[in-house]
Amino acid sequence: MALDGSAAIKPDKYGQVHEPALWQHLGEFTALEQEGNAYICRGTKGSAAIVFLSDNVFRAKIFHGEQVDLTTTVAVLPQSGSVNVSVSEEAERVVFRTMSIQVAMDKRDLSLAVEDLNGRLIMQQQPVAWNARGEMHALYAMPEDSHFYGLGEKTSFLDKRGEKYTNWNTDVYAPHVPEIEALYESIPLLIHMVDGRSYGLFLDNPGRSDFDMRSQETLFKIGCSTGAYDLYFIHGPELKDVVKRYTGLTGRMDLPPKWAIGYHQSRYSYMNQQEVLELARTFRAKQIPCDVIYLDIHYMDEYRVFTFDPVRFPDPEGMIEELRGMGIRIVPIVDPGVKKDAKYAAYQEGVRENHFVKKLEGDIFFGEVWPGTSAFPDFTEDRTAEWWGEKHKFYTDLGIQGIWNDMNEPALFNESKTMDLDAMHGNNGKPLTHEELHNIYGMLMSKATYEGLREQLNGQRPFVLTRAGYAGIQRYAAVWTGDNRSFWEHMALAMPMVMNMGLSGIPFAGPDIGGFAHDTSSELLIRWTQMGAFFPYCRNHSAIGTVRQEPWSFGEKAEGILREYIGLRYRFMPHLYNLFHEAAVDGLPVLRPLLLEYPNDPNVVNLCDQFLIGNNLLIAPVYRPDTTHRAVYLPEGTWIDYWTGEAHEGGRHILANAPLAIMPMYVKAGTMLAEGVLKQSADDAAEEKVTLHVYGAQASEGFTATYQLYEDDGVSFAYQAGAHSELAVQVTGGSDSVAIRWSYSDTAGFRVNREQLGFTLQQPGFVPQDVAGLTKMSLESIEAGHEGWAWDDVKRVLHIQVVDRDEGGQLVITV
Repeated sequence: MALDGSAAIKPDKYGQVHEPALWQHLGEFTALEQEGNAYICRGTKGSAAIVFLSDNVFRAKIFHGEQVDLTTTVAVLPQSGSVNVSVSEEAERVVFRTMSIQVAMDKRDLSLAVEDLNGRLIMQQQPVAWNARGEMHALYAMPEDSHFYGLGEKTSFLDKRGEKYTNWNTDVYAPHVPEIEALYESIPLLIHMVDGRSYGLFLDNPGRSDFDMRSQETLFKIGCSTGAYDLYFIHGPELKDVVKRYTGLTGRMDLPPKWAIGYHQSRYSYMNQQEVLELARTFRAKQIPCDVIYLDIHYMDEYRVFTFDPVRFPDPEGMIEELRGMGIRIVPIVDPGVKKDAKYAAYQEGVRENHFVKKLEGDIFFGEVWPGTSAFPDFTEDRTAEWWGEKHKFYTDLGIQGIWNDMNEPALFNESKTMDLDAMHGNNGKPLTHEELHNIYGMLMSKATYEGLREQLNGQRPFVLTRAGYAGIQRYAAVWTGDNRSFWEHMALAMPMVMNMGLSGIPFAGPDIGGFAHDTSSELLIRWTQMGAFFPYCRNHSAIGTVRQEPWSFGEKAEGILREYIGLRYRFMPHLYNLFHEAAVDGLPVLRPLLLEYPNDPNVVNLCDQFLIGNNLLIAPVYRPDTTHRAVYLPEGTWIDYWTGEAHEGGRHILANAPLAIMPMYVKAGTMLAEGVLKQSADDAAEEKVTLHVYGAQASEGFTATYQLYEDDGVSFAYQAGAHSELAVQVTGGSDSVAIRWSYSDTAGFRVNREQLGFTLQQPGFVPQDVAGLTKMSLESIEAGHEGWAWDDVKRVLHIQVVDRDEGGQLVITV
C-alpha cells in the first residue's frame, strides 16, 4: 500500500477555518499629556495623538505603546506656524478649542466630536476599532441629508452617497463600470456635506483603505487593512474652504508650461519616425492646432526604457528638432519596469547600485511587464529616485521636456496585477512591505521624474503625465483617467470623475478623448472633443487595433467641427491659463461642479452632466447619440448663450438646441472672459492680443464686473521670482454711462507681446451712443486692426479696440 505523509491531512482539504477577528477599542481615557504640539490622549488599550495644524485643520493618529511616530508620508507637506489651542477637562470629555472649532474627546471611549464654537455638531466619530490582523476603522455619523465628494477618479456619479470604494491602485483595462471599486489612483479624501456645510476627512495611509457610504443607513465607515489610522480633519464650512485647506496640506501644482495646456494627440502606437512626422505635417497643413504628440511603448528598443528603437526611430534628435520647428513637442512613455538584461545599461546600474525592489531575503523582485521579466526601482529610497531622475537626461538631451508615466500602479502581468505584497521597500531606512506602501509607488515615480526633469531643463518647466497617484500627486503630474473605452457612457462618466478629482486637489486632469479601447464613431468623437476642449487635460488617445481617431479620420464635415472646437480651446487659452494660475495659488480646480459655486442649491448636489470652467462659463456637453437638444440647468442669475447671445434667467432648467456642430455654453451676466487670437501651438509667435468679453453690462448704478488676467512667459520658472504681469479690468455702470478701467501691476521686467487690447460688451442692457476719445467705425475696420469702436446692432455687441499701454487706461461709454 502507498504510504501517505502529513500532507494527506492538510487543513485546506477540509475547508478553511475563518474565525472572525475580535474588534477592540482604545478603552477609557486615563491621562492627557503634551509632547511639543501634540496632545496625547491615553486610553486603557491605546492612545490618540491630536495635533492642530491650523484653527481649521487637525490630525488624529491612533497608536499603541508609549511613543507616537508623527512623521508623515510624502503626501503631506511640512506645516509651519503655531495654533493657539485652549484645553479644558470636563467630567465626561476633554475639549480642545481653536478660534474656529472645538474638538471634544469622550472619556468613555476616546471617540471624537467636532463642533463649531456655538456647540453645533459638525462631525461625530465613533471609537476607532482594530483587530489582531492589523485592520482598523471608525464609523462616522451620516445624517439623512448627507452628500459625499472627493476620493479622486472613482466611478459612478458626483455624489458618492450609497457607494463603497477601495483605495488600491489597480490597472483596470476591463470596462470602467459603477461596480468597480478601485482604479488607477487613490486619493483617500472624503468630503462630507450636510445642510450646505462641508468638512473633509483625509486618511493618510498608502496601503489599502476603504470608504463605505453604503452598508449602514446612518453611519459611514473609513478603514484600512494595514498601517496607521492617521486621519486629518479639514473644516469648511464652505466646500471651497475644504479644497483650499486640503491642498494647503498636500500641496498645489506648479504652473505647467503653456504648451501642456494645448491639444495633445496620441495613439498606441505611432509606429515609426516617418508616421510621427507625417502626423505633425498633417496637423499643420490642415490648420488644426496641436502642441504634443505622444510616443507609446513601440518607440523603445524591445520596450527598454531610456532607449529608442534604432530601426523605427533612427534619428530621434532630428525628428524632435523638426517637430519643434513646427511648434510640436514629443512626450514619450516611460514605465517603471526595467528589462532583466545583462547587456542593458539601466539594468546593470540598478543591480550594481542596489536600486531595485527586493524580497526580504535579498533577492531582486522580478515581474512580467511589456519588456518581459523586469525589475522595479524602489522609489521610496531618495537615492534611487535621484538616480531615476538623472536617467531622464537621455530624453532631455534630445530636446524632450515632458514624460508620460504609465503602468506605475505598479501594474504587472500576474494574477494580483501588481507586486507581491511581501516585496520590501527600503523607505529611507524605515523598511516596509509593498502592501503598506502600494498606493504611493506611482506618485513617487512621478516625483522622481518631475524633479529629474526640472534639474535638467535649465529653468524650463517640465510636464509629467501619470496614470497612478496618491494624495499630493498634483505637485508633480497631470493625471489622466486611464484606459477608458469609446462608449457614450464613458464620455458621461468622465465628467463626475474629473469633477471629483478637482475637489480632491488634482486640477490638471482629463480622460482619453474619443475613448481609448473599442472603436469610436464620427459623432462620438465630435461630441467628446467638444467636451474635451474644455477639460484641463486635453488628449485624444486610442488603442492599437481600433479605428483611427485623429481629427481628420471621419471626413471633412467632422474635421471642420473638430478644428473649430480645438481652435476654441486655443482662443480660450488666456482664460484657461488664468484658471491654472488660480489653481496653483489657492488649489481651486479649473473644471468645477456647479456645487462648488452654488453649494446651497439643492438642484446641483448630484448634477454631473454639465460643469463650470472657473466660476462663470457653463459647459453642457451632449453625451448621447442622435441628440440635438438637451436639458440644461442654469443656477441663479442671468446666463447668456455663448453662441446666440440669448439671455436666460437662472434657477431653472431650459431646453438647449444642440445640433451636431453646437455644444451648449453659457456665460453668467455680470462677468468677463478673456479670449486670445487663434494659434496653432503655444510656441506660435503671433502677438498676444487679448479681448475682454463683458457679458450683460448695465448702465445703472451698482453694476460692477471685474477680471484679473495673469500672464507670464509660459515656459520658465521666472514667474516665481516675479516675472509676470496682471491686468486688472473693471467695468462699472452709471445712470447714463458705463466706464471701463484697466491697469497693469508691476511686471518685474516681464512684458507681454501685445500691441492692442480689445473689449466687447456682449448683450449690454443699452445701445451705446459714443465711446469718449474713440472714433466710431465699421466692424470690418475693427477687424482690420484700427483703434476705435463699432456697434453690431444685429448681435447686440459693442466692439472696442485700443492701443495697449503699460499705464493702462479708461474708457467712458455714453448711452
